[in-house]
Amino acid sequence: MPVNMKHRVYEQLTQTKLLPLYTATDLSYLTKVEEILLENKVPMIEVTFRSELAAEAIKQLSASGKLMVGAGTVRTLAEAKIAIENGAQFVVSPAVVPDVIEYCLEQDVPVFPGTATPRDIQLAADYGINVVKFFPADIYGGLKAINALSGPFYDIKFLPTGGINEENFVEYLENPHVLGVGGSFILSEKIIKEDNGVKMNQILKSLVEQIQ
Repeated sequence: MPVNMKHRVYEQLTQTKLLPLYTATDLSYLTKVEEILLENKVPMIEVTFRSELAAEAIKQLSASGKLMVGAGTVRTLAEAKIAIENGAQFVVSPAVVPDVIEYCLEQDVPVFPGTATPRDIQLAADYGINVVKFFPADIYGGLKAINALSGPFYDIKFLPTGGINEENFVEYLENPHVLGVGGSFILSEKIIKEDNGVKMNQILKSLVEQIQ
């Protein structure tokens, strides 16, 4: 099954440039999550399988149809199936997981495999994937590594996560090889809980303003 690079997930990421990484431990905050994202014109979210509430959070956030909801930290075929069954429109993995990639391609669901080395990137490219997660970006050389890897992999775009923060994300986004950046610095349940989203809304607004 060939990769559909015209899928609207890629188009949305190109426009938004920010992919919030969100781990749900309390479902009661999901309405506020949606509200903050929509208000700041960031209609994308990656819900991680780092909590038992991931599937339900994906389902609830997908219900209105206003957000493009994906699943993150997907390491197994079982998780990929659960995610997509609950409405995930894209899947992000911390590594190259053939079972996950092949299932997503069969379902015409964009998948962003985690890569850090030339071998990882080539394995993803062999599936026809030309947008890969670069993780953990800070540990594996950051922008220097991305620039070096973009020599031989001139047709690959990167979605770096790990060590990306409010101090360096603009520099990453200015790199022509970077499609967008992901991270929990964009949206945090912990910060939302502090004052029911007031501070979080201000933080996201500031991030968005810096890339406009």
